Amino acid sequence: MNTPNQTAGHLDGAALLNEVEAFHRRFNIFPREGAYVAVALWDAHAHLLDAFDSTPRIAFLSPEPGSGKSRALEVLETLVPNKMAAVDASPSALFRSVAGIEGERPTIVYDEIDTVFGPKAGENEQLRGFLNAGHRRGRLMYRCVGDGANQTVQGFPSYCAVAMAGLGSLPDTILTRSVIIRMRRRAPNEKVEPYRLGTHEAQGHAIRDRLAAWADQVRDQVKGAWPQMPDGITDRPADVWEPLLAVADAAGGDWPARARAACVELVKASQSDDKASLGIRLLTDLRDHVLIGVDKLPTIAVLDRLNALEDAPWADTDGKPLDSRRLSKMLKEYRTANDEPIVSRNIRTAGGILKGYYAEDLHDAWNRYCAAPPQNSATSATPLQPSSQPVLA
Repeated sequence: MNTPNQTAGHLDGAALLNEVEAFHRRFNIFPREGAYVAVALWDAHAHLLDAFDSTPRIAFLSPEPGSGKSRALEVLETLVPNKMAAVDASPSALFRSVAGIEGERPTIVYDEIDTVFGPKAGENEQLRGFLNAGHRRGRLMYRCVGDGANQTVQGFPSYCAVAMAGLGSLPDTILTRSVIIRMRRRAPNEKVEPYRLGTHEAQGHAIRDRLAAWADQVRDQVKGAWPQMPDGITDRPADVWEPLLAVADAAGGDWPARARAACVELVKASQSDDKASLGIRLLTDLRDHVLIGVDKLPTIAVLDRLNALEDAPWADTDGKPLDSRRLSKMLKEYRTANDEPIVSRNIRTAGGILKGYYAEDLHDAWNRYCAAPPQNSATSATPLQPSSQPVLA
């Protein structure tokens, strides 16, 4: 007798993805409906890796322990091919495993990723480089092999699927290559089925084997596919979601529509939740909260306003308020419309000449790096009070 998602040897991709999603829902509470869709598509994409030019990382992150991150990885690793737990793996072991020296290429499952990139991480630049390079097919990691004077340079393939879980955040180079699931502790009314390794691992493996069979069935269809992106999804987010949307299109049913809705939902959430770039946060705060209704402002007034923002990091950057030196260093990384560094310039005030910043110097950076302001930003932003604004001549 055929299984519910199989007819005459042909697997129904949509029904199979429904089964993958349902398996996750038994044990995981994700913060958004789109997360269930994304995780199911990611599991399937891991079986089709060589059909794509890139592979998105998936990261389960939370501010506190006990938020279900490790359980999400436990369930995921039963559904992906050749899972490899990498918490204690050395860079050399990862290079050789992905290169196939010790068997088939693994799907790397990295719990406690904060121990690699957190404040206590120490020196882990090799692992960081490996995770960055392995996002794109064909990238090699070059290392010296051999002993003493007999060493030679060897390139190790790094392309592989990576799932991560950890506290806090990740470097922006990894965040922008990842589908981010922001986990939360379960509320008292949120119930999940207890996960029992001895029972449920075998159930996950059975689904995994059907995913592998379905992947063989649609591999030629997926290879070289150019899925249509939702409006507004471009650049790096499009790179991240392209393989997942290709999987959804191959599965059919309601998965193409659900995948695109999840893409928009999670990309928007990432843009609003993640503060990977402190520079972009600075530019946005200058636009939305500081240079409101004025075309220039002395540095001392800029700093006063930034450090007074309650929900911003400026009053406590490395244990002290943002100062003029650090402000100058951060803004110099960005350019004016004339391709010159953004720097302070002289501003004539009633009290003399002060150094400060001109809105016209920031306009090009605002357009290039900052998300569009809310439609009511002009009324919701709080301008500087007249008493705190220097009198400009």
